[in-house]
Amino acid sequence: MFELFLPMLERLGIIVTVAFIITRFRFFRELIDRKTLHREQQLMAIGFFGLFGIIGTYTGITYDTSSLEFGSWALDLGESEAIANSRVIGIVAAGLFGGYRIGIGAGLIAGLHRFSLGGFTGFACGISAVIAGAIAGFFHKKDQPLKLKTALLIGGLAETVQMGIILAVSKPFSRAWELVQEIGLPMILANGVGSALFLLIIRNVLNEEEKAGALQAQKALKLAESTIAYLRKGLTKDSAQKACQIIYDEVNVSAISMTDKEIILAHVGQADDHHQSGEDIQTYATKEVIDQGEMIVAKHADINCSHPDCPLGAAVIAPLKRKQEVVGTLKFYVQSEKEISNVLLELIQGLSALLGQQLEIAEAEKAQELAREAEVKALQAQVNPHFLFNSLNVIVSLTRTKPDRARSLLIALSKFFRQNLGATTKRWTSLQEELKHVKAYLLIEEARFVDKLQVNYEVDDSALSVKIAPLTLQPLVENCIKHGIKDQEEDCRISIRIQDLDEGVKITVKDNGSGMTPERLQSIGENEVESEKGTGLGLFNVNKRLEHMHGEKSKLQIESELGYGTTISFLIPHNREEVPA
Repeated sequence: MFELFLPMLERLGIIVTVAFIITRFRFFRELIDRKTLHREQQLMAIGFFGLFGIIGTYTGITYDTSSLEFGSWALDLGESEAIANSRVIGIVAAGLFGGYRIGIGAGLIAGLHRFSLGGFTGFACGISAVIAGAIAGFFHKKDQPLKLKTALLIGGLAETVQMGIILAVSKPFSRAWELVQEIGLPMILANGVGSALFLLIIRNVLNEEEKAGALQAQKALKLAESTIAYLRKGLTKDSAQKACQIIYDEVNVSAISMTDKEIILAHVGQADDHHQSGEDIQTYATKEVIDQGEMIVAKHADINCSHPDCPLGAAVIAPLKRKQEVVGTLKFYVQSEKEISNVLLELIQGLSALLGQQLEIAEAEKAQELAREAEVKALQAQVNPHFLFNSLNVIVSLTRTKPDRARSLLIALSKFFRQNLGATTKRWTSLQEELKHVKAYLLIEEARFVDKLQVNYEVDDSALSVKIAPLTLQPLVENCIKHGIKDQEEDCRISIRIQDLDEGVKITVKDNGSGMTPERLQSIGENEVESEKGTGLGLFNVNKRLEHMHGEKSKLQIESELGYGTTISFLIPHNREEVPA
C-alpha cells in the first residue's frame, strides 16, 4: 500500500501548484463567491477543470497487471496497464464549486482523454470521471461554505465509485480485481486528501481577499470621513473637485471623476487636459449607470473618448444615490482592464455607498421645517457619529473572520440609516416597519455587546398593521441601551412585547438595567431632562407626539426601580383618526 500511496502524495505537489494557478483567474474567484457565471465563464471553467483532470491523469503512476510493476509518467498504456492517478481531484473541485453542469463537463473532458490513452480500464475510467462530476455536483450548495471534511469524503467517495465501475465493466474480472486490490485504497486515500488540500488552498485565497477587503473597508471609511466636510454641502463642482482630489491621493488609479446626471463635475488625474469639469457626459456607460443604478466596468471602447492619445483604457463606474435615486456617478479610471481587481471593485462600491449616505445627510440638513414636527423629526433622524463608526468598526473586524455576519450587519446598518433619513419625510408608518427598524438597530448592538445582550420579542402579528409615527419605538430601545444596560458586564436583557388587545395595541419595552431613582422617574418623559449621557429629549418628544397623535391614554407609562431595570409601555387605540404628526 505505501509503495503506491507515498509516490501519489508526492505527485499531489504538482496538482497543488496547478490549483494555486487556477485561483488567480477571475472566473474562479466568481465561483468562490458563489456568483452566477455567464456562458463564456462556464465554458472557461469547464475547460480549466477538465485540463486540471488531464494533468492529474498524466501525473499518475502506471501499473502493469501482468508484470505487477509500477511505472513512471502515464503517457501511453498497454492493454494490461492502468493508471493510479489524481484525475478525480479536478473533477470533484469542478462539481463542488460549480455544480452539475461544470462538474459533468469537466468530467467529460478528462474522461474522454483518459479513454484515449487506452488500457483495459480506459472505458471504465472514462465513465467514472463523468459520474464523479455528477456526484460532486450533487453536494454543491450555493449558499453554504464548503468544509474540509466534505471535500475529503467526496474525493474518497468518487474514487470508491470508480473502483466499483472498474470491477463491473473492465474485463477480465480477475485482472480488474487484482488491480483494485493493489491501487484501490491508496487512490481513495490520496485523492480524498488531495481534494481537501485543494479546498485548503481556496481558503487561503479567501483569507487573502478578506484581509484585502478589510483594508479596503478601512480605506473607504477613512476617505468617507475625509470627504464628509465637502459632500455634506451637496454635490457641486467645488465639493466634487475636493472629494476627488482626496480619493485620488489615497487610491492607486489613473484618475478619479465625479458627475451629476448631466455634466462632469470634477476630474482629477491623467487625461485632465481633455476630461474637464463642466463638459457634458459623453460616456455611454456613465449614462447607463445613471439610468440603471448599477455599477459597470467599462472597457476602452465604452469610454468613448475622442482624444487619440487618451491614456485611460478602462473604468469602474458606480452610481451615487440619494434616497434610492441616482444623482450622479463616481468613476475610477485605470490604464487597462487587467488592473481592475475584485478589491478595487469592492472599494468603489463601498465608497460610493458611503458618499451616497453623505449626500443623503446633506439633503436632510438642507430641508427645514417651520413646525415643531420638523424639529422633533430632525432630532430623531440625526446620525450619531459614535454609533455609526462603532458599528462600522465592528463590521470591519468581522469581515475577515465572519464575512457572512459582516454582510448581514452592513445590510442592517443600511436599513437603519435609510429608515432614519426616510423619517424626515413620512408622517405615518406601520408598526411592522417600526419593528424592522428596531431589529436592524438591535442586530448591530448585539454584535457590539458580543454575547452580553439578549433580545426577546413577543409580537402579535395582527397588531403590526397599526399606524404609528416614525421613530417612536426606536428611541425607547435606544434608551435601554444608553441608560439601562450600558454599564452591565453580562446578562443584559431587553424584551419587546406587542399585544393586540380589545382597547388597542399595547407596546412594552423592558430592560434589566440599572433603573432610576423615584425623583428622576417622576420627571422623565414629561420634561426635557439634563443628563450626563443624553438630553432626555428622546423620551420627552416621543411622549408628546404620542399624546398629540393618539390621545391622553397613549402617553408613556414608565416603571423603574434602582437595580431592577425599567419598563416603558404605551397604548395605540384602535380606529383612531390620523392627525398630523
